[in-house]
Amino acid sequence: MWNNGAGGGATGGGVSATFPQPTWQAKVGVPAGAEGVDAGGSTNGPSGRGVPDVAGVADPQTGYRVRVDGKDLVIGGTSAVAPLWAALIARIVQSTGKPLGLAQPALYDSIAKGQVAAGFRDITTGDNGAFQAGPGWDACTGLGVPDGTALLAVHASAAGGSTPE
Repeated sequence: MWNNGAGGGATGGGVSATFPQPTWQAKVGVPAGAEGVDAGGSTNGPSGRGVPDVAGVADPQTGYRVRVDGKDLVIGGTSAVAPLWAALIARIVQSTGKPLGLAQPALYDSIAKGQVAAGFRDITTGDNGAFQAGPGWDACTGLGVPDGTALLAVHASAAGGSTPE
């Protein structure tokens, strides 16, 4: 759970009023944009781009232990999660021998609203002040937190290979 510390501190997820919803998000249940109004300004039209796509441990209290200038500290937030995801994608590409390219279409492949994407651990509790976490994709944690081994298996299968021992 997040958004429960002394200073609040929650994800900045939501729905874009500027960028249209990409095709790979069409079936995951992205809600109407901010304040219940979609990217086109109406409450009945299509939704905008939903963010985030994915999550990671971003809590600055329980995030990632790093050493900076000889001192150990724990960091979180996008500054921690973005390099985690970059490394995970690099390892998947290295292991499968196939470039992933734009990752989102593959990550969202064939999932519907309320469905857990293969290779992810779904986060279903908590909120970010505007949206509630729930089953499947949500505007707090996206598709969820990666399970690196399971995500590699999904992409190795899609690439026509097998996972390394």
